[in-house]
This record gives sequence, structure tokens and C-alpha cells, in this order.
Amino acid sequence: MVLALTTSIMALQATSALSAPTVAPLNAGAAKVDITPTKAQLPKGYDGINDPIYVRATVLEHDGQKAALVSVDIGGMPDSVWAAVVQGAQSLGIPSANLMLTATHSHSVPRGVPQLDEKIVTALRQAAAKLQPATIAYGQGVSYININRNIIDPKTHRWWEGPNYEGPSDKTVGVVSITSASGQPIAVYYNYAVHAVLNGQLDMVSGDIPGAASRYIEDSLGSGAVAIWSEGAAGDQNPIFFQQTYDLRNIRIAAYAKRGEDISNAMPPGGQGLDRKDPQVARLMAQQRQMVDSMGQMLGEEVLRVGRDVLDRPEVNPRIFGASKTVTCPGRVRTDKGRAGYPGTYADGPDVPIRLSLLKIGGIEIGGVNAEVFNPIALRFKARSGSSRAMMATLTNGMAPSGYIPHDEAFGQNTFEVVSSRLKPGCAETAIIEGLLDLEQASESN
Repeated sequence: MVLALTTSIMALQATSALSAPTVAPLNAGAAKVDITPTKAQLPKGYDGINDPIYVRATVLEHDGQKAALVSVDIGGMPDSVWAAVVQGAQSLGIPSANLMLTATHSHSVPRGVPQLDEKIVTALRQAAAKLQPATIAYGQGVSYININRNIIDPKTHRWWEGPNYEGPSDKTVGVVSITSASGQPIAVYYNYAVHAVLNGQLDMVSGDIPGAASRYIEDSLGSGAVAIWSEGAAGDQNPIFFQQTYDLRNIRIAAYAKRGEDISNAMPPGGQGLDRKDPQVARLMAQQRQMVDSMGQMLGEEVLRVGRDVLDRPEVNPRIFGASKTVTCPGRVRTDKGRAGYPGTYADGPDVPIRLSLLKIGGIEIGGVNAEVFNPIALRFKARSGSSRAMMATLTNGMAPSGYIPHDEAFGQNTFEVVSSRLKPGCAETAIIEGLLDLEQASESN
């Protein structure tokens, strides 16, 4: 009886092995390219280089399909750059639907980085040249370095930019770990929602928090691993400790007030109005530099912890699927001036196209939006997604002519993001979520 049972089990195992489908292997490679401008290339208003900036990329290949995850240390992704990179990626066998090209949204990088599209394609080419057998896995952690940035002044009862500890704020850190067959790290793709604004007053080139976090992760992992930042829905999220909303803010307001100009809710860019020879200003700016490294290390440590301790099992069938679509919402044009705190006045404007992208690698899902999106929109998308491994990557694959994209409820507030948005209320939140879910559904039937 025991012999017969053993023989049956062995036969079943043999049959299962013979009938199991053959799964194509995953291959991956990664690279980064320095895009730091020289001092001679800096526009007026920039005083030098605080830290280098990069393109970081990983190329994936599975069953003849290639995909790429790319981040660039710039403020936003111009449509012209995205279109040029699409052509270059296609020459490498990466279709446009499988490309996720994301700006880190650093506020310390000048517009018009020289030969940017060529340097992005160079990073893709170098990553593709390093393809090797790999595994990919998802994990999730938390970080508390971000905070909702829209608060109501208790005295004026109007909006101002400051830390709202009770406002919506997703603390999730999504981590995609890509390792070689021998277990060596190739790349880490991590997703988090925070504005890269800490070094904005220095008037020096900087990758800000994304750059500091990626450098820390890369230094920790070694072996040439590349850490790729993915900008979450940070339209209403600032670093939790941000001097522009405290002492430096007050110094600038007082300086402009002496000249008869009120900038309390219309903060000028960069460090305009700050006397850098003032010891207090110099000290506060030095502390900002330190804060970038501190927050970068804190976020980097959480990414490393997730990769070490809480990753899901690697994707068994890392099938690649990519798709995109454009949704359109009614637009408006503002007819008055002023940053925030008061309602704006508007006229009808042209409809606003918003490009959506979806890239799936097995059960890992990245939804892309080419604009600055408020946090609650991403929270709703992830809650409704069919994947527990979903992320939203904003400022991805171009730049919508929308300005900020607030969620529906936020349109009832006079925040600077809302009054400057080129969107009429009542469309974008639903259009983005339903559009991404449509792409998700298409992946299941494809």
C-alpha cells in the first residue's frame, strides 16, 4: 500500500513537471549618466553646483518584450524631450508604451539641460548593453519625511504654505528590487510622494532629496547598482521640515515689505530677497543643505530595509505589458493675479489633455500621469487597483498643460495649486483613476 502510494506521488510529480509551462527568463541591466551642467552653462541666477545630477535607467526584457524605467534629475519632463527619447528608445527595441520617463521634480535644476534627450538615450543604451538574467520583486515600507503642505492660517483664515499634520499624506514607499541571478543588486526603483524643494533657495544645482536618497542607496548597495527615484503624487506634499515655510520665509516677507511689496502668499522663486551675507540667512541655508542629506538618508534607509526584510516573493512570470491613453478635461484661464488665499476669477479655456501610462511587470503595476497630482488621487487609484503592488508615477512621459491636478474636494480651497490650475473642477480625478483602471483591465485581456 505504501509502495503504491509512493509510486503514485512520484508519477504525479513527474506529470506536473512535464505539464508545467515554460516561463521565459527576465533580463535586466541598469546605468546612470551624469547630466550636471558646467558652471559656464548655468543661466543667470545660479551660483554653482551643490551636488551632481543624473539620468538613472534600468532596461528589462522578458519573452522578447523590452521596457525601461527612467528618472531624470530635472523639474519637469518637456514633451519635446519625451518625444525625442521615445524615438531613441524605439531604436533599442523599447516601444513607447513600455517607457516610464519620470522627472524627479528637483526645484534646483535649470531648465534646458544641454543635450538632455541624447544623454537619456545614452543611459538607456548603456543599460540595455548590460542585460543579464535577473529577478524582480516588490516590497512596501513607510517614511514620514513628507507632509501635506496646505494649511489655513488661524488668524487670517486664509491658505498659506505650511505643514498640515492632519491633511491627507500617503507615507508609503513602494520598492521594486531587481537583482542578478547570483543575488547581486542591479537596480532599485522606488516610489515616494514629496516635493524636492529643500535646496531651492540656494540657487545652486542640486538633485535635492531624490538625488541624496539615490546616492545613499547606491553607496550602500555597491556593485554598480542604480537607484531610480519615482515621483509619487506629491502635488500637495512638502518635506516635513522646510525652512521656506518658517524662518527664511519670514525673512523674505519682511525684506520685501520694507520695499512696499507683500509676498506673503506669492513667494518669488529661488533665494531672491535673501541677503546671503547675513549670518542668520547663511546658517539657515547651511541647515537646509544638511536637511537634504538627512532626509535622503532616512528615505534611503527605508528603501534598503524593504529590500532586505519585506520583499514579496519574486515575480514568477514577469510578463511585460505597457499601454497609454489620453483623457481630456474642460479647461479654464485665470483672469486675475495673486498667488493664493483668495478665490480666482476665470474664463473658459481650451480643453486640457492628460497623458496616462501603465506599465506592468508581472503583478507589479506602475500608473503614470504627466502632471503634478494631488495625493488623494493616487490613494484612490491604489485602493481601486486590482494589484496590491500598484504605484503612481507622476511627471511621467511629458508635461500636461494643466498645472497642478487637485482632487475634487481640494477645489473648494483657495490653495496656490488650485487657483493656478488650468483645469475646471469635477473632471480630472475621475478621468485619471478610471483611465488607469481601463488600461489595467486591458492588460488582463491582452
